[in-house]
Amino acid sequence: MHVKRDGTRSMPRQSIRELLSGGDRRSIAQSNRARTMIERNPSLVGELAAHTRDEDWLVGQRALDLLEKLARDHPEWVEAHKTVFVGGAAESDRWEVRLQVVRALPLFRWTPTQQRRVEAILLENLTFPQTFVRAWALDSLATLAQRRPRLRPIVEQHLRAFERSSSKALQARARNIRARGFP
Repeated sequence: MHVKRDGTRSMPRQSIRELLSGGDRRSIAQSNRARTMIERNPSLVGELAAHTRDEDWLVGQRALDLLEKLARDHPEWVEAHKTVFVGGAAESDRWEVRLQVVRALPLFRWTPTQQRRVEAILLENLTFPQTFVRAWALDSLATLAQRRPRLRPIVEQHLRAFERSSSKALQARARNIRARGFP
């Protein structure tokens, strides 16, 4: 118990790592509490980004997930740390990690060199064994194709393949991309 200057008592603040720890691969642990803590103090984004390389892969995955969610609402907070998405996480053998990577990539502006890396990551993940990773890789590539017309033929080719797929998830993602106005 901690006593504040005004005489009230409070519990000591849990660390971001503690909040991202525990549970199994289907759990988000206490990520929502970590998000609230970071939204109250955005200077903690750097600490969150550091946890993407945690020795516990679940902590790293949850940190990536939380960074991706924060980037949707506060891209300026995450901008300085966006390279975690094009680093080692992009090569992970864990589909849960790759999913966070492919979902986050279109949220940022990239230098030309980084943009080539982003495109390579997304193209590689179009053939990843896990369906959700493939679906979101195409979704992200379609988003990038709005700014980079040379990607449109690749997206169109994969959209047609997804539409013919026996996978309901891939069919649904293709419909979603088409509904957003992709030709």
